[in-house]
Amino acid sequence: MRRTLINFTAFLLVAMAAVRAAEAPAPALAQAVDQAHTELWRRMVDAHGIIRDYVGELPTPEDCSLGKPNAIGWWSPIENGPMFTGLYLPAACERARRSGTPADQEQARRLVQGLLKCASVSEVPGFIARGIGTDGVCHYPLSSDDQTHPWFYGLHAYLKSGLSTAEERQQITAKVKEVAHALEATHWRIPCEGAFKGDFRGGFQGHLFRDAARYLFLLRATYDITGDHVWLERYTQAAAERPAGATKTRVEICAEGYPFDREAIQHIDESQLWIYVGSQASLAQLIAMETDEALRARYRAGLEVNATNALPAIKAHASFDNHDTQVFGHANWRAAYSTWFPQPTQADAKKLSEIADHAKLGSRKHYESRFMKNPLAGAAIVALLGDGTHRAAIEQAIRHYDYTKLNMAEFFFAECAYYALPVVK
Repeated sequence: MRRTLINFTAFLLVAMAAVRAAEAPAPALAQAVDQAHTELWRRMVDAHGIIRDYVGELPTPEDCSLGKPNAIGWWSPIENGPMFTGLYLPAACERARRSGTPADQEQARRLVQGLLKCASVSEVPGFIARGIGTDGVCHYPLSSDDQTHPWFYGLHAYLKSGLSTAEERQQITAKVKEVAHALEATHWRIPCEGAFKGDFRGGFQGHLFRDAARYLFLLRATYDITGDHVWLERYTQAAAERPAGATKTRVEICAEGYPFDREAIQHIDESQLWIYVGSQASLAQLIAMETDEALRARYRAGLEVNATNALPAIKAHASFDNHDTQVFGHANWRAAYSTWFPQPTQADAKKLSEIADHAKLGSRKHYESRFMKNPLAGAAIVALLGDGTHRAAIEQAIRHYDYTKLNMAEFFFAECAYYALPVVK
């Protein structure tokens, strides 16, 4: 009887503790943002200034040469370096602008150097490496449009932030010219290197919304950076063009927003908003750069459509339990992706990427993707409206997480959302 009473009492104490944890107030907004910032820089930003996907063993030159875990670099800690770094850099610039501290300014500069390094480790013109391995040079041979667009976006933001020195402006402008001319020569297809040299992986001239928004931004931003009018001419021409397979011009497609892509890219709202933050950012910057009010109205229409559609996704943050203990097996990627075979084609690399020991991988990555990455990406998309609309929902999501317990670097979207909101006066 006594043992039963003790067990029951212990059960009540555990239950009460769980209730108290669930009812505990979320941290203040500034505290949450600072925690996210600290954790990102403590764990996710490497020595080169490149954001890693997660904390894990870095690929070696042999891994990158052979294609382990696969030649695309998927599921490795350096899968999305330029993508994450470029998307995050505008937030770092805005943080530095608001604080005025040398420490914040230096962090923004480190990210810039990381992006420049990604564009400087290959002999293939226009190639942006996904990240850097153990020797400070090695990288996977396949990049993508998802890595390339944020590279431009981040560097453009830094140049417009007022933080850059004359030497940095010269360095960045020269590299942007180099990459842009190389991509123009490939019709804005993304070149590969190594055993895949001569192949391409993705591009920007397709018929989807994300193609149109990013391509127009790339052209207009390149003009904004270089001052070379040929890029403005190409932008004007591209805006009025109908991409192959499309019945609308690129500007008209931009006005449709990401719902235009739902048939081609499944489950955008539930799991793929992270790949649309850059497209939303492109529209916001096109509005800022454009002087034609008719075009600005089209871009604004797409911006608002995206925000309206992404807003419901923010609510999923409430389903994330900061005390969850599911296994994040990706941290030990060698054990979870132990199968290997030669990959002479991109199709082979993709096939290899799909072979995994799911018991070792665990389910934590999916959990964070569904209830952290997607809600915070949605918050960033809504915040990029730039007028503070739905501020309460955005801030509630940012405050919800204990960033010390997150495994995936995509919590940087919290800062992207926060620093896209206007300052409350």
